[in-house]
Amino acid sequence: MADLCDEGKRLYASALRAGRIARAEADLAPCLVEFALLHPDSDDPGWLRPAPPTSVLAQRLRPIEREIQERRALAVELTEAFEPFMSISVQDRSTAHAITVLEGANRINAAIEIATTECQSEILTVQPGGGRSEAILTEAVKRSQGIIDRGIRMRTLYQHTARHSQGTIAYAEHMKQGKVEVRTLEELIERLMIFDRTVAYIPARDDRQAALELRHPGIVEYLANVFEQLWQRAAPLLEETPYAPPIDGITGVQRSIARLLIEGHVDEAIARRLGMNVRTCRAHIAKIAAALGSGSRAQLGYLIAQSGILDKNR
Repeated sequence: MADLCDEGKRLYASALRAGRIARAEADLAPCLVEFALLHPDSDDPGWLRPAPPTSVLAQRLRPIEREIQERRALAVELTEAFEPFMSISVQDRSTAHAITVLEGANRINAAIEIATTECQSEILTVQPGGGRSEAILTEAVKRSQGIIDRGIRMRTLYQHTARHSQGTIAYAEHMKQGKVEVRTLEELIERLMIFDRTVAYIPARDDRQAALELRHPGIVEYLANVFEQLWQRAAPLLEETPYAPPIDGITGVQRSIARLLIEGHVDEAIARRLGMNVRTCRAHIAKIAAALGSGSRAQLGYLIAQSGILDKNR
């Protein structure tokens, strides 16, 4: 009776109390006949009599009960079909799921959320690129606060370009009250998250719509050691900028760009490696060209190599 209209409910109740209802009045609610709540009065065709609610209810429930029985039978069939595989799948988690491919942002985020919830002592993260958006940082504050409240230590690596993001600096200021440390480095490996040195997550595709969940102890320990090496070279975010002073009018970041240029990297690749947008990268390249007196991109690589700026202390 979920689809019975309000007028139909009112008229059916009235018919039950009176024992019958005029056919003309019942025409105002066609759902009464559709639900078989009324039937013709054998003594007077101008009137309709109500069917007992118990019989109507039983009639409406019959197909639902039949569907429930069919679904129960299907559940039994599925259980019996999977029974032979249950004993096979019950293995040591570290060997049975050493590498798991996660596809789709929802599945990746769900896995990371579970790892965060199960984490007991330490989270290590590498976040390449520039500053984060306000929405991302707001969510990070909420998530990190829960981690702090549980006494978990968290260390995060950003790139130097994040130092230009006031939001990222505000996040670091807010988080320094707990066991959260943030450092920056000029170049980083791809995104990485390690929980309790037992499970790690790395991207599996450039579009970040696939990730690998790694539980093999050897792989996770290797990635943790890579993180520690990067951490030792990195500078605390809230301390003075680690950029090297200019030499011959070329700044430290511009020398990094120059080095990547003569290695043959295109603008997009350089920007991605240094955590900046392509427009900023090209502006730096233009300044390098002006400082070295280069008239073309082809000449620029030669002038960089001949200038010796990459051999000087940074």
